[in-house]
Amino acid sequence: MKSNKKAYSSKILKAGAILSETKTLLNNWDDSLSMKDNLDLFRQDNILGKASRSRVDDILQIFRQRYLSEETVTKTLVTIVKLKYPAEVLDRILYFHTARSDPLIHDFVIEVLWPRYLNGAQHILVRDAEKWIEGKIASGHIRGPWSEKTIERSARELMSTLRDFGVLQGAKNKQLSPAYLPVEAFSYIAFYLSRLQPSGKRLLEDQEWLLFFIDPQTVEHMFMEAHQLHLLEYHAAGSVIRIDFPSDTLEEYVHVILKREN
Repeated sequence: MKSNKKAYSSKILKAGAILSETKTLLNNWDDSLSMKDNLDLFRQDNILGKASRSRVDDILQIFRQRYLSEETVTKTLVTIVKLKYPAEVLDRILYFHTARSDPLIHDFVIEVLWPRYLNGAQHILVRDAEKWIEGKIASGHIRGPWSEKTIERSARELMSTLRDFGVLQGAKNKQLSPAYLPVEAFSYIAFYLSRLQPSGKRLLEDQEWLLFFIDPQTVEHMFMEAHQLHLLEYHAAGSVIRIDFPSDTLEEYVHVILKREN
């Protein structure tokens, strides 16, 4: 169950998906420099080419929250970008880390979009997002009062961000359209989640897969596909499930995935 102490915030939505900006920042990341020095250099050189200093600061703040909280993830994402992973693989990985870094995005997908998708619904309105946010405020999940304007803006930006990540489609009237999860992105996410808890059964049933609108049965099929492609080893005997990976670290594993691409 979700903790009512979770820090929902509207701030991280201010920039949307910022996919192209994220890739530029990762491609110019210098592993020999500290995080602070990298961010200072990006700000100083304005490598994003933004006219507004405040806009640059917003993007860098969000970039930091989404992708710089785990050093291993940061280094791995830098490697993925510099190895020129296909966009459909990289974009799904960036969406995964974005959702995990932002409870507002994460829980909206799992609590609102997934049930609608499961029930065959195709459309979602901004008002639906507003009602969900209002419910979080009423139940105490969101600390502090949000004005009507903040709720409306957050709902619109939430849905726009998910559209940019390919989870929704449509400029004004949004439709549920979960993007295809390539087996390479699936394997990366499986490896990452396996380091948080090693149980094969729990990994198969992890709720994080709902971010991609896939149920345990589909997850199992994807594990079998990844097994056939030698991206991992998947063995099931009744309720006992064993999943092994050919690498010990995330940074090593992305090279295994890339070999599959080539």
